[in-house]
Amino acid sequence: MSEIKDQKFVYDFTEGNKDLKDLLGGKGANLAEMTNLGLPVPPGFTITTEACKVYLDSGEEPPALRDEVSAHLAGLEQTMGKKLGQADNPLLVSVRSGAKFSMPGMMDTVLNIGLSDDSVAGLAKQSGDERFAWDSYRRLIQMFGKTVMGVDGELFEEALDEAKEAKKVTVDTDLDAGDLQKLVKRFKKIVKSEAGREFPQDPREQMDLAIRSVFDSWNTERAKLYRRQERIPGDLGTAVNVCSMVFGNLGPDSGTGVAFTRDPASGHQGVYGDYLQNAQGEDVVAGIRNTVALAELENIDKKSYDQLMQIMETLETHYKDLCDIEFTIERGQLWMLQTRVGKRTAGAAFRIATQLVDQGLIDEAEALQRVNGAQLAQLMFPRFDDGAKAELLGRGIAASPGAAVGKAVFDSYTAVKWSRSGEKVILIRRETNPDDLDGMIAAEGILTSRGGKTSHAAVVARGMGKTCVCGAEELQVDTKRRRMTAGDRVIEEGDVVSIDGSSGKVYLGEVPVVPSPVVEYFEGRMHAGADDADELVGAVHRIMAYADRVRRLRVRANADNAEDALRARRFGAQGIGLCRTEHMFLGERREMVEKLILADHDDERQEALEALLPLQKQDFIELFEAMDGLPVTVRLLDPPLHEFLPDITDLSVRVALAEARHEPHENELRLLQAVHRLHEQNPMLGLRGVRLGLVIPGLFTMQVRAIAEAAAERKNAKGDPRAEIMIPLVGTVQELEIVREEAEAVIAEVEAASGVELKLALGTMIELPRAALTADQIAEAAEFFSFGTNDLTQTVWGFSRDDVEASFFTAYLEKGIFGVSPFETIDKDGVGKLVRDAVAAGRATRPDLKLGVCGEHGGDPESVHFFHEAGLDYVSCSPFRIPVARLEAGRAAAVSSGAPGSDSR
Repeated sequence: MSEIKDQKFVYDFTEGNKDLKDLLGGKGANLAEMTNLGLPVPPGFTITTEACKVYLDSGEEPPALRDEVSAHLAGLEQTMGKKLGQADNPLLVSVRSGAKFSMPGMMDTVLNIGLSDDSVAGLAKQSGDERFAWDSYRRLIQMFGKTVMGVDGELFEEALDEAKEAKKVTVDTDLDAGDLQKLVKRFKKIVKSEAGREFPQDPREQMDLAIRSVFDSWNTERAKLYRRQERIPGDLGTAVNVCSMVFGNLGPDSGTGVAFTRDPASGHQGVYGDYLQNAQGEDVVAGIRNTVALAELENIDKKSYDQLMQIMETLETHYKDLCDIEFTIERGQLWMLQTRVGKRTAGAAFRIATQLVDQGLIDEAEALQRVNGAQLAQLMFPRFDDGAKAELLGRGIAASPGAAVGKAVFDSYTAVKWSRSGEKVILIRRETNPDDLDGMIAAEGILTSRGGKTSHAAVVARGMGKTCVCGAEELQVDTKRRRMTAGDRVIEEGDVVSIDGSSGKVYLGEVPVVPSPVVEYFEGRMHAGADDADELVGAVHRIMAYADRVRRLRVRANADNAEDALRARRFGAQGIGLCRTEHMFLGERREMVEKLILADHDDERQEALEALLPLQKQDFIELFEAMDGLPVTVRLLDPPLHEFLPDITDLSVRVALAEARHEPHENELRLLQAVHRLHEQNPMLGLRGVRLGLVIPGLFTMQVRAIAEAAAERKNAKGDPRAEIMIPLVGTVQELEIVREEAEAVIAEVEAASGVELKLALGTMIELPRAALTADQIAEAAEFFSFGTNDLTQTVWGFSRDDVEASFFTAYLEKGIFGVSPFETIDKDGVGKLVRDAVAAGRATRPDLKLGVCGEHGGDPESVHFFHEAGLDYVSCSPFRIPVARLEAGRAAAVSSGAPGSDSR
């Protein structure tokens, strides 16, 4: 309590600076900074975020706050030569929110505080403009009534519209003083009726209630939703800025505007912004009248325009970044109301960063901090033409960015068939599974009515750089009738649909797309130095080159075939961190796996394995050739065997129908018996991973032989294969030792037969808590660890990813239990702690232990920073996310080396 008592809660604008954003909020810190720079800022003071935190925690303002506010208000009154709400010459103030991070439109502002029935006449006399005084009063009642007293804002708007209709005018500036005086009476009646009390006439009460209202606005639903979206912590609180009013609504020589020191859309330098004569700030935002381009201000008021241009140059040079500025002109006097580092598009972010380097304002390390992986990802996907007209069918989860157009198909077979005929298709399913892989590859994009950002559809789509919208629950998918319904609209198979993986929107018909030059650059089809190269490509190239120079983390790809591997290599992959061999057993090979599962005797099992061996070997030859000279980590078979067998319901129906028709069905019956035999209540915690290799004789040794023979063949062909064999789902070192011993025997046989020395590393995937906790023991038998953070997250949390995302994750996010899904960004406190502990324990046993991560977290920007700090050697991710991981690995290195940075929010 004494700590709160001794704390300073109010700072004059002359006392702060731009580095005090935590305490004064972004708005207050920047108002103080502009004041220090000698720019024309109306005097005022800031109530700190600490006062807000006390209020939010206790429901009451700090005891000392009122006296501090009174002292600073007295100082403001002395500076301005008038008192708050003084009847004959009133001081009026604005009360505005201002959190550390910009949250535009999310929290509250009240202007013209201090006006009352007594002081409105004084304002009219002081200004010499009766209309202005009554207009200011009606604005106060309208804003205060809505923001502070909880009155429905529509009621005020309706009254204003009726006043304009009665006068037969279309804009509020055509209402005269008498009209506005009547409107004030009407507004006060609305307040009394809706709020149950009169509009407060005491100016200090107005200010105190407005301050409390700003505190309360921190926890409104819209503010909480915005913070979740932008990943802004909920415990920061907001500062409150009390600023003496300046008026842009005093006539044609007054006005208000917004200016940018560069174009926030493109990054180009120039004069950008909007200006509105005879208006206050909210008029520009509300769009009640058309603004003019900022450049027009030169013709309207050249003196103010020239002064504004000089201030804009001063601010950009001082902040060394694009600045977003709010200003007011009061009868020819320019006043600065706010500045902040401006939000910008992804393309503008890269352009501006390199422009500032060329201007000598920042260095390359700072430029790297001015962009982020999320922005780069936005630049890599094709986009729909914003100007095109389109019919919206519904919205789902934006799972994998991009713009895709094609004919609706409802199964993989049709997707492949139509695609081979030259048709572009969108695969629409309730949810996808491994059987849909061919269709997903053939499709332009994937749309599901179920699942989340880490569902099968989403993960695979991101890996392929394929557009995907998941969890579009308002769309009813009927795969049997081959149709989808959206309200009254029925979409039949063959109808064209467009899906936007960046927004989650689904449209009927074809929406035109524009290609991404950044992907053309990464693919090698566009060179940054070419005469026709896009300016943006040049900026991306420069920043990526610097990121690659400074990063410590290497970046590998999750890739299962040569095509993906080659693309990953073009995108800058330094190897393969995860080759999932189960993807090699689908399609036509599925029957061979069925034979392996159905084998009753060792001879049958061996026959099935020998049939699979040459196919596996050829897969690895192609993969090692594509990644020649780079490491390729091959994970032995991981998923439960039931995934390779038909669905139990479909199979039961087939058997029943065959029996009813007296048709031969011996094979189907054997399959059904196998399905029943392998059925598990929770297969993801059952017979899978290393357990398969221990229970099914010859399975893992066949795969090891295929890897070893492929490596030997590539060596004999003068190649440089660098294979690493990864044993999945190990929970104890004994499991790993048994499999390792068998693998080493096979490798020795292949070396003897081929005459080639194979240096094949053997390691494991750490994806169970026990493996992480006993990493010191497991490291005795492993040359490398790769953290499988998808399964590690499932097992740490006790979540089934596919189930929980669809059921209660939304509620958890809304309640603030999660700031973001732990499957999207690594849970540092839980999963992250296991990773850190396993790194330390593993390296204590084996100092040269190679450490990586191959879960989808390996491509998540925030998670990449964690893996850098945890001391991993590499991250591995989907091919399309490799540039993002490269960029973030560079940013992580720059941060840890102490390079200056700016918050990406």
